[in-house]
Amino acid sequence: MNTPVEGFSKLTKTQKIDWIANNCTKDPKGTKQVLEQYWNMDPRVQKLHDEFIENTISNYYLPFAIAPNFKINGEIFAIPMAIEESSVVAAASKAAKFWLERGGFKAEIIGTEKVGQVHFIYKGGTERLSNFFISAKPELLKSVATITQSMEKRGGGINTIELRDLTDKIDGYYQLHCTFETLDAMGANFINSCLEQFAKTLKEQALLFEAFSEEEKNIEVVMSILSNYVPDCLVKAEVSCPIADLGNADMPAEAFAEKFVQAVNIAKVEPYRAVTHNKGIMNGIDAVVLATGNDFRAVEAGIHAYAAKDGQYSSLSHAKIEDGIFRFWIEVPLALGTVGGLTTLHPLVKLALEILQNPSAKQLMQIVAVAGLAQNFAAVRSLVTTGIQKGHMKMHLLNMLNQLGATEEEKRKMVKHFKDETVTNASVKEALERIKSK
Repeated sequence: MNTPVEGFSKLTKTQKIDWIANNCTKDPKGTKQVLEQYWNMDPRVQKLHDEFIENTISNYYLPFAIAPNFKINGEIFAIPMAIEESSVVAAASKAAKFWLERGGFKAEIIGTEKVGQVHFIYKGGTERLSNFFISAKPELLKSVATITQSMEKRGGGINTIELRDLTDKIDGYYQLHCTFETLDAMGANFINSCLEQFAKTLKEQALLFEAFSEEEKNIEVVMSILSNYVPDCLVKAEVSCPIADLGNADMPAEAFAEKFVQAVNIAKVEPYRAVTHNKGIMNGIDAVVLATGNDFRAVEAGIHAYAAKDGQYSSLSHAKIEDGIFRFWIEVPLALGTVGGLTTLHPLVKLALEILQNPSAKQLMQIVAVAGLAQNFAAVRSLVTTGIQKGHMKMHLLNMLNQLGATEEEKRKMVKHFKDETVTNASVKEALERIKSK
């Protein structure tokens, strides 16, 4: 049983590993060997990784892959993806090739506004608070001048500050709702610095506002923090082509188009389906967000909130047939950055951005949205034709063979055997046993 440890963060890396290995694992020697296997051979690179987060004892690897042939607004991209799930990269690549021959993807930025809030409790008259906010607003902006100076020179900064009355939800609850433009930076540190200064200035100015009673002057700031819900930091990606161009061996073009639209419409009205539908979209989005050093947890939270913005969780993608044309598109909020954070520190992140031709934040938003749309197209296409398992399980075959300890020769034979056979755990075990017995 584990026992509490005092001062773990103050231990050296070696001491941390010794404690974990001896107190939490059955084979301390084997544990140390596994951890050391994943260290970078270059001590300088490893030190960089060690300092990204606290209490680092090793690196956790994910496959870093490329999905090629994405034509976006007339330009060809090879998209880096970091993900562990079988078939995601293959599916995205297949969708990219399919649309490459049909005009490619089109993407556009709808907005880039980000949000932060100062949440506070005020006990008093709403009208007096409104008058106070009007008088204090110039001081609020003045107080962050040194913080915003650099961002403003590049064309960004604070867009709006407004007072919001939310006392119908919580007694005395108000907020400063602020919007920002952070350009190529994700902007979390910039936004939070502004908000914390706003909070300080808000309290200071309240003490000086003569129309307030003594109780009203004591505004209680609960917290100051950016929001990962960014419905006005929005990107759209789409594909379209004549229905006749959708033809394939699995299904006639018109039948495929109609069934595809039906599948998307089901995800619009059925939350159980919508969650899995959108999870497939996030397979593509998260993989690129992670590969480019962005915060995929923030992206996930914001996108799923957006999927429920109309009161019910629903599909993020849309499809329709109109005048003989098939259209498929997605609109998603994406707060991304191409400067700051890991983008200049993590060697693979730097390489991923270089592979993408060092995009601006707006360009990266478009690329990420396209990756999500491509993944969704591939998944729905499989669902309404051959079924999802046929392709997925074939991609999962090598993982299954590695778990069963197959040799390289056995893998080669098994891949050939299952080219036209259904892949299941039982069928793979049975086929491998036959090969091993010969």
